[in-house]
Amino acid sequence: MKKNALIVIGLAALLPAGAAAQSAVDAYNITPTQLRGTARFIAMGGAFTSLGGDLSSMTQNPAGLGLYRKSDIGLTFDLSFRKYNTTTDQGKYSESKTVAKFDNIGYVGVANLSGAMKSFSWGVSYNRINVFDRQYSGYNMPTQTSLSNYIASFTNGVNSDNLLFEKDKYNPYLDGNEDWLSILAYNSMLISNTTDNTEYTGLFQNGTEGDALYNIKESGFTDEYNIDFAGNINDVVFWGLGVGIVDMEYRREAVYSESMAGALVYNSSTNSLVNGNAGFSLSNLKYTRGSGANLKFGLIVRPVEMLRLGVAIHTPTWLSLTHTGYGEIDFNYTPDNAGGKTDSGNEYTDNYDYDSRLSSPWRFMVGASAVLGSQAILSLDYERVAYGDMSMKAPNYSSFGGNFVEDKLGNEDIKNYFKASNIVRVGAEYRVTPSFSIRAGYNYQTTNVKSDAADNKLQIYTVGTDPSYSFDKATQNISVGIGYRYHGWYIDATYQHTRRESTFHAYTPFAGLATPQADRVDSYNNVVISTGFRF
Repeated sequence: MKKNALIVIGLAALLPAGAAAQSAVDAYNITPTQLRGTARFIAMGGAFTSLGGDLSSMTQNPAGLGLYRKSDIGLTFDLSFRKYNTTTDQGKYSESKTVAKFDNIGYVGVANLSGAMKSFSWGVSYNRINVFDRQYSGYNMPTQTSLSNYIASFTNGVNSDNLLFEKDKYNPYLDGNEDWLSILAYNSMLISNTTDNTEYTGLFQNGTEGDALYNIKESGFTDEYNIDFAGNINDVVFWGLGVGIVDMEYRREAVYSESMAGALVYNSSTNSLVNGNAGFSLSNLKYTRGSGANLKFGLIVRPVEMLRLGVAIHTPTWLSLTHTGYGEIDFNYTPDNAGGKTDSGNEYTDNYDYDSRLSSPWRFMVGASAVLGSQAILSLDYERVAYGDMSMKAPNYSSFGGNFVEDKLGNEDIKNYFKASNIVRVGAEYRVTPSFSIRAGYNYQTTNVKSDAADNKLQIYTVGTDPSYSFDKATQNISVGIGYRYHGWYIDATYQHTRRESTFHAYTPFAGLATPQADRVDSYNNVVISTGFRF
């Protein structure tokens, strides 16, 4: 069944304990790992764990600042051409979008010293480390079941008196403890009961023919402000530590619609369930905003002149989050032999507003690079992102004072759905002339979703009134770039192609039935330009 997700507005401290704040899917949506940074960093696939000497070192391995010999100030501009392809049995659906953003601005200062500590460096930077922009739509026909039947399956056992909205008498969203999707569906007649106040039926029955249409739009960002410190010990060991201050916003608009012929619909004239045609559209708006902080530690060792070895550890980002939104259903039912009489209308939830806490994944990375004289660089990185170790906290509504306690059910879902993701980064640079360089890179990230969850062998729980979700598969980045240096000034340009595969699910499979889903491919073609000055 769908986990109870009481979401409230107003006097939250008066609500019962156990109210869910966010789901594992919510945590997953706002903690992706993307290849973003300066043009040189992206051109070389982000393989800078052991390389350093770039403004993006502050987001990856702060020890990279220890390799600076001069101060540096620079900024990065990113122009992204995005295409979103969705494929179902009914065909292929495509949408596109162009996004332009300033992704990075940073400063590194260097103090050259005498003694074993050759230099001490410090840096500050702004980095857009995640962009959530994507949109997609799809169509499935025929369907094996209906969202209404899924809702009925987890609403069974709930007294309908606790679901019925009665104006000026009883508001089940604020006055009760039941699932908001059950409440919304009952008042929209997606689920009905005629003889038993605790047993429900959906619209889909034997002989029903139906289709499903969906449209999803996501937007938002994660920005990180870094303050890093690094040192150079005898040009052999370079250490670094940093603090990341994070600000994020995530907005999701989801519309899911079904049309059915031969459905089991409620006839208000006879107070009975009869055959007929049914259609409904479920709309959801979800907005999450938050802030937090993390720590980064790193080392780079140069045992011989041509070889560099690096390691970095990122703590989770400890996020304080606020979630707002609402759900709405438009419905239309036409019973057979009713002379064209139609029951139609619109129902919507109260607005919700609640807080939660999230610890994002730990990140561990190692790298090795070969610096071949003054002409060539080869670099290789491996990173492990521990998505299965994310952790959520929910408000403790049983006590005053805004306490948060472990979300045991949500954290159990995290461990059931997600696993560590592995990232391999490869980069190369060749200096054609003392001023002009060419670069290339490749970045591959494995899925962070366990096979049972990805293969529809588990029920996927959500909270609120949006039952849809997407699971990413592999992500690949291929990049090429050029760089030009003139005295202290530099300019770098990179072309980056990103391909991310995923699967969209309108709602979780249940009772052995397939539910509407689609294969998705997001393709991004980015032009990234960085410029700066070293002095």
